[in-house]
Amino acid sequence: MSQNNASNQPDTALETVEVSKLFGGVRAVDRLSVAIGRRGMTSIVGPNGSGKSTLINLLSGMLPLDGGMVVIDGVGLRVVKAHETPDHGITRTFQQVRLFDQVSVWDNIMVVLTRRNVWSALFERARPRYRERAQAILEDVGMWDKRDSLAEDLSYGQRKLLEIGRAIALDVQIYLLDEPFAGLFPQMLEHVKDIMKQMRDEGRTIVFVSHNMDIVREMSDHIFVLDAGTLLADGEVEDVLTRPEVIDAYLGA
Repeated sequence: MSQNNASNQPDTALETVEVSKLFGGVRAVDRLSVAIGRRGMTSIVGPNGSGKSTLINLLSGMLPLDGGMVVIDGVGLRVVKAHETPDHGITRTFQQVRLFDQVSVWDNIMVVLTRRNVWSALFERARPRYRERAQAILEDVGMWDKRDSLAEDLSYGQRKLLEIGRAIALDVQIYLLDEPFAGLFPQMLEHVKDIMKQMRDEGRTIVFVSHNMDIVREMSDHIFVLDAGTLLADGEVEDVLTRPEVIDAYLGA
């Protein structure tokens, strides 16, 4: 892994410096430089094809960088590896939820807490502190009563809650949430919002992608608007969303 020290403000958790990603001749992310604050909730918005999910994939190591650098707590990385991101204090969720479908809700959490592979977590007795932490997480995300259910038997909303629980179990600083509200019924949506607000209040860095502008207005402390892989605007939500170029490009007004 190539890395070097980079200048970084104390209140900045995560930066991109001239980051690029190409798919064929298309620049999905085009020399993008942004800085994400350590505390609060940052939203990333833009139309389909603007580079939102690609950016999350680059930050989490799911896609390799084609140029530029990601800076985490002042350390610059030109190669971000997905399996190393928890060591850098980053985890994420996906638009399409990823779980161990063939095991229980409880064991999905225990795999993360014990940092073992799924079979070790299933067959090795967990320490009391892991069991207590797993119960606390499942209670927090409202999944304690489903602890013995197989993940594959959960509803879509329950699967999202479990995935968020798995992310919380990693106990990192930076959480990248890709469309955490998509497809949720109103009651489940409110529950996910409450979980995210609690994480923010605990001092975590929350970055989320969403098409729901009402939620973006409610939840965001800072916003980035992407356009064809470039930064169109950023700043405080109400300021950004009232700029003429943003209204013209994204809000249809």
